[in-house]
Amino acid sequence: MITQADIKRQLPRHLRQFVAEQDYETRYSARDHAVWRFVMGQLVKQLQSSAHPVYFDGLLKTGVSLDAIPSIDDMNVCLARLGWRAIVVDGFIPPQAFMELQSLRVLAIALDMRSVHNIEYTPAPDIIHEAAGHAPIIADVEYSEYLQRFGEVGMKAIYNQYDLDLYEAVRELSIVKESADSSDLAISEAQNRLDDLVSNPGQPSELALLTRLHWWTVEYGLVGSTNDYSIFGAGLLSSLSESLLCMDDHKVEKLALTVDAINTPYDITTQQPQLYVTKSCRHLTQILDEYAQTMCYQTGGATSVQSAIDAGVVTTAKMSSGITLSGQFKQLTTNAIGEVIYMGTTGPSQLAFNGEQLDGHGIDYHATGFSSPVGRICNLMKPLETASEYELQEMRILRGEQTTLNFLSGVTVIGVLKSIYRHHGVNMLMTFEDCTVTGPHDELLFEPAWGVYDMVVGESVDSVYAGSADPANYDVYPAASSSKTGAASNEATEIALYQKVANLTATEQTRQDQTADQIAVEALQQYPNEWLLLVELLPHLHSSEIKQQVLTQLNRLKSGDLAKLIDRALS
Repeated sequence: MITQADIKRQLPRHLRQFVAEQDYETRYSARDHAVWRFVMGQLVKQLQSSAHPVYFDGLLKTGVSLDAIPSIDDMNVCLARLGWRAIVVDGFIPPQAFMELQSLRVLAIALDMRSVHNIEYTPAPDIIHEAAGHAPIIADVEYSEYLQRFGEVGMKAIYNQYDLDLYEAVRELSIVKESADSSDLAISEAQNRLDDLVSNPGQPSELALLTRLHWWTVEYGLVGSTNDYSIFGAGLLSSLSESLLCMDDHKVEKLALTVDAINTPYDITTQQPQLYVTKSCRHLTQILDEYAQTMCYQTGGATSVQSAIDAGVVTTAKMSSGITLSGQFKQLTTNAIGEVIYMGTTGPSQLAFNGEQLDGHGIDYHATGFSSPVGRICNLMKPLETASEYELQEMRILRGEQTTLNFLSGVTVIGVLKSIYRHHGVNMLMTFEDCTVTGPHDELLFEPAWGVYDMVVGESVDSVYAGSADPANYDVYPAASSSKTGAASNEATEIALYQKVANLTATEQTRQDQTADQIAVEALQQYPNEWLLLVELLPHLHSSEIKQQVLTQLNRLKSGDLAKLIDRALS
């Protein structure tokens, strides 16, 4: 059996920090398992005619039981047959990390279990949502491919500081709302921090737009047509309230899914007023690719570099030669037709090729930034990156000698050429000593006193994407949050009663029934408001008098949303 420790070792180093430990035997109380049984029993009953046809088969294929919270190790035995793996995480993790895991066909499953007080809808990710919502649908091959493809695209999407702040605010609010120890003041303060951010979103980043598409498909998607559809979104499949409400066309509008869904923001704190319907799981990938074609990692050029500057976080620009520059972009000069002629970063920067940092060109060496011209040089009738050694010599571009590079843009580089980094005949990096670089208007861009000048070679910027090219040597993901999820511990005796109910078996029927009756008396006396405990006891009771007392108490507890839950249970 492959364990969580095995999977953690197989992950890239920068992702390992997000892997948590399930500690199955000690993590979940008997009451947690009771919540799981109640929710799953109700969901399976409710979703019989509304879930995607693969859902129920997917529960079996992914190792999700209706009787108890699943062990991730047990799930991985089943997921391996589908080409996937799973890890447990502590609540929300950074979207960038979530997307990269998805691209590796790894499901990130929140290890917490929702409390009985949030049984219909939890403000924090929990194992019902992740294991019973997300996992079963990957049994559909086309959906599985969509999920992986979304991860590949998502990890390239440029995000900004607002996205990072929003992630932290949402995570903190979800933690304080789920914890029974949180004061009203703590919840109010966390809510206000989120509200302040949401009220001033600014221009949405690529990641923000892509997250909307993720929300309207992976989380809240319907499949079929606008008048004949089924549920495949994990947020719907794991919600007792929304999986029912979404089928009401008078309360929830149904729209045909197009790429325009990226223009519809969402509110995670309320039920959705409209949902999108995809024609098929294959159609999902078509919509995703339609949006991906507009993203900076596919378009490149000056507009993409400017997007990186506007983001204010570390991004990567890939040159036409294949070399990449990662850092926080701050400098961009273009010519009259909008082409990049000079660009630069500030702060720690990295040069890499094929996702591996070039020796000696990490963030320690390029600690204060990096800049370079882009484009062709005069009198060389091909890109500089493809020039052969003979052609370089013909242009008097010689190692160890004073060399002048006159770019068509007007940028000039003059210095002693120290070395050229080549890969499979492609020039990628030139290093100069005693170097002066001037711009089209003779402005000084680099002078000898600043040290060695490294110049990336490339006719154009072909791609710009989020993060660094080699995260193993330049990890820019937000660190795993120091705030931990988890509701407050239940009162010990209360848990003991749930455990006593769980221990009831079908053997020794008479003694079992007497034990159940005794537990019921204790529950009614000490914990009369613990409705789920009373519901769990009902099938085991022998005494008609005690059974009637339990039913009477459950009817007394009916008020507000609790009335619906108790009616569900008694039905």
